[in-house]
Amino acid sequence: MSTMTEVFCGVDTHADTHTAAVINRLGTVIAIDQFPATDAGYRQLTDWIHDHGSPQLVGVEGTGSYGAGLTRHLLETGCEVREVTRPDRQHRRRHGKSDPADAVAAARAVAAGVATGSPRALTGPVEAARNLRVARTSAVQARTRIINQVHALILTAPNHLREQFRDRPIKQILNSLNGDAPSPTEAATPEGGFIIALHALAAIYHTLCEQITKLTPALDHAVKTAAPPKLFEICGIGTVVAADLIIAAGTNPDRVHSEAAFAALCGVSAVDASSGHNQRHRLNRGGDRQANQALYRAVIVSLRHDQTTRDYMTRRLTEGKTKRETIRCLKRFLARRIYRILTSHTT
Repeated sequence: MSTMTEVFCGVDTHADTHTAAVINRLGTVIAIDQFPATDAGYRQLTDWIHDHGSPQLVGVEGTGSYGAGLTRHLLETGCEVREVTRPDRQHRRRHGKSDPADAVAAARAVAAGVATGSPRALTGPVEAARNLRVARTSAVQARTRIINQVHALILTAPNHLREQFRDRPIKQILNSLNGDAPSPTEAATPEGGFIIALHALAAIYHTLCEQITKLTPALDHAVKTAAPPKLFEICGIGTVVAADLIIAAGTNPDRVHSEAAFAALCGVSAVDASSGHNQRHRLNRGGDRQANQALYRAVIVSLRHDQTTRDYMTRRLTEGKTKRETIRCLKRFLARRIYRILTSHTT
């Protein structure tokens, strides 16, 4: 096979191994092989692709998870990578599933122009912000679960203990439980078990609060390093909301070719659902749901504190729109504004 032959490659990624397939422009399978998911394996896979021809596009399934390391290596070596979604379930039910079949399907998807999305670059302060955001979100959610569990314990506690704790705020109760818990010998009674469990949950709560306190300034620094200053001038956008938006866009927001594509990425674009004489659109349930939630939070804050946004809500309600529909319009407008800020900052 001549090294000048134009080929397309598809990779089905897993935790320990990656299966790659090379096809020509006609879709004929040239070679299929499996490589370890290590740095040495990435180099072997790249050399293997070039041994069979000149790669035009490389389709990788799971560029943000199992294929993150391979995607980073391919981009560093100058390969043009496209993100490939898994084959639809109807196709898999009819033809079955295997790693070589998925790799061939990924190669044919990029060759046919079906897979056109560029992967998000997992580098720089945006990647640091993503890691910190994962840790902080996990700690916040765990703290919320602790609060809910304490509330449930108090509801089912013995009567005299329930009367003692019921009218006090949960956080105040947790902050007051800094002393030593009863000895394990008292755990056989409902009262002793309740107090021991309450002290244990309070200790976990305080640990989580400490971790959130440490992670918040680190996340703030990473986000302010990565995000353009104009982004924080928008009412309703703070550190957490900005983190979700720049993580969705990635280090290379120019991969999103238009503001409509960015709106679809955030799940705020209307999806055509017309049929026959019925011409309509439906709500987009796809996209990055964290970015979608970030836009929603920014709109809600803006409705509370920005007079222009409140005037817009009043006008649309007068025109017959519902509050929910108006919020969707505001999210779409905000996505357009944010896209322009992110791309102008990159340029």
